[in-house]
Amino acid sequence: MVRSKSASLSCALAAAVHLLLLAPTPASAFNYADALAKSIIFFEGQRSGKLPPGNRMSWRGDSGLHDGAQHNVDLTGGYYDAGDNVKFGLPMAFTTTMLAWSVADFGKFMGGELPHARAAVRWGADYLLKAATSTPDTLYVQVGDPNQDHRCWERPEDMDTPRSVYAVTKDNPGSDVAAETAAALAASAVAFRRADPAYSSRLVHAAMRAFELADRHRGSYSEGPLSSAVCPFYCSYSGYDDELLWAAAWLHRASNNASYMSYVRANGAQLGAGDDDFSFSWDDKRAGTKVLLARAFLRRSRRGHSNNPLPELQLYKAHSDSYVCSLVPGTASFQASQYTPGGLIYKEGGSNMQYVTTATFLLVAYARYLRSAGAGAVCGGGREVAAAELVALARRQVDYVLGKNPAGTSYMVGFGARYPRRLHHRGASMPAVRAHPGRIGCDEGFRYLHSGEPDANVLVGAVVGGPDARDGFVDDRDGYGQTEPATYINAPLVGALAYFAGTAKY
Repeated sequence: MVRSKSASLSCALAAAVHLLLLAPTPASAFNYADALAKSIIFFEGQRSGKLPPGNRMSWRGDSGLHDGAQHNVDLTGGYYDAGDNVKFGLPMAFTTTMLAWSVADFGKFMGGELPHARAAVRWGADYLLKAATSTPDTLYVQVGDPNQDHRCWERPEDMDTPRSVYAVTKDNPGSDVAAETAAALAASAVAFRRADPAYSSRLVHAAMRAFELADRHRGSYSEGPLSSAVCPFYCSYSGYDDELLWAAAWLHRASNNASYMSYVRANGAQLGAGDDDFSFSWDDKRAGTKVLLARAFLRRSRRGHSNNPLPELQLYKAHSDSYVCSLVPGTASFQASQYTPGGLIYKEGGSNMQYVTTATFLLVAYARYLRSAGAGAVCGGGREVAAAELVALARRQVDYVLGKNPAGTSYMVGFGARYPRRLHHRGASMPAVRAHPGRIGCDEGFRYLHSGEPDANVLVGAVVGGPDARDGFVDDRDGYGQTEPATYINAPLVGALAYFAGTAKY
């Protein structure tokens, strides 16, 4: 009896989600241009180092000005990943890759925000350049002891926890983080190819060096001596095969060097080309890699090459189809369990919004690749999904984030009348230095963490971890799974927002 009741409830829920996702969307539900601008400003609140004049998150100050000094290297700059004061290399590199992909594919839709988006890419890429080129055969992958950092609640401007430096080398490999760094540098080179060719060239050459370190000296950075510093924070749970293929794909796009496509063709099978995967994140790059490589196949098809010299890439198109089809109601592979009752893509309990924004980005990017080739996503059972349907699905996700959801709240800080005001974020929760010049110590800061008062500072544009599997959300600073923002949540959303801002009909 219980089993039958549960099955009926599941069927009803699946039907409700199906109807919700198929419902027509108004011409313009939100001001996407405003959301785009705010999503980019957020990165100025996450900056480490000497802040430039005109930094628009005016309550922030300089921090981490001596990072790397104990090793005689300059590791200032870069981004704090989320609500703490550590510079984690793996998520920072992924953030930079996704910001760069956003600029490369959607820059033409950004209008006056394009210079700000490029500045966000450069802030990450400049740091990664230093991390990858300061010392031969060495990649610096983290600054800050996370265990000590997490024992304190301090503003970045005050932090006095150890700024320990962690690196991978040929003897202490980290193929996952090194390959992701190569991908970030290569993607950034694409983003700056026309705007700054000399800088783009420097990025490509640094990417090649990072990739060589990753490929020739294989091993996971979370399984070696760095394990206690990177786990459980950013363990490489998926291994490093996905990053190697991802980096090679980006290096081919950035350099047009045929050797990287040869690498993909020769190594794809052993690096996961045949695996279906249904999430895309700072850890697992397989879905993103397939969409990126499907682009190369579709571009050849668009140009009318009857004898496509890259037939192996058709596999990536097929797997990209499989990924997007699993998200589309009415297809044979649709997985209703991937959605909340309110229609939000749902993968995991902690910081789920990261999976929403990456999926949304891939839906829009892949839709454009398909449309440019006059193709659709083949979903089995004779069903072909048009690009327009993928775009509409992506837009519903964006609209949910911005406020069209059961809670009636925007999950982007500063957007709309109602949004989270108690972020799990040190800088936002505590008085700004200009308002409270005296230092606030490690233990003293915890009264701000546990306070029910709204944030002292508005972290404009930050997208938080988001609601639970039933669309429930509690605006509680202690609930980091729901209220902590992260750079890798925002970065993919920049591209999707740019597309909708540039194509919306108000």
